Amino acid sequence: MTEASEQSGPGRDPEAVSTFVEGFAAQLVEAGMQRMPARVFAALLASDSGTLTSAELGEQLQVSPAAVSGAVRYLSQQHMVSREREPGSRRERYRVHSNQWYEALTNREAVIKRWETALREGVTSLGPDTPAGRRMAETLAFFEFVEGEIAAMMERWRVHREERFGRGD
Repeated sequence: MTEASEQSGPGRDPEAVSTFVEGFAAQLVEAGMQRMPARVFAALLASDSGTLTSAELGEQLQVSPAAVSGAVRYLSQQHMVSREREPGSRRERYRVHSNQWYEALTNREAVIKRWETALREGVTSLGPDTPAGRRMAETLAFFEFVEGEIAAMMERWRVHREERFGRGD
């Protein structure tokens, strides 16, 4: 089934799908994501298969292959989509996974760890008893707290997701 038939099949109003994609993308942009990656991500999320080719994305969003390519590159770097080769073809499909939010948040943990390391060095360099050193120490404590909370929250999410949806991809 092609994406075009997915969008126009029973129970699908292509205009409503397009309205959702653009509306959700606008929310992502407002939260800080670049516009084209937000549109591509929303289109993938709204597709029944969770996968689309560059051509399908370009047609649906009315954008150039270069725009799709740049958006997919960004989304791949953020671990929000993955690239897959179509069997027997050189064409790539782009996939959004049901656990993309989990993956994106988990990957932020690595960033937080790097910030913690830099902040520890800052506290040492500035001196823990200086105003700047205390500010760095408080910032470090905040990120250590957040990291612990994220880990606990993600474990609760794994249990909740499995109870509600079963084991996913």
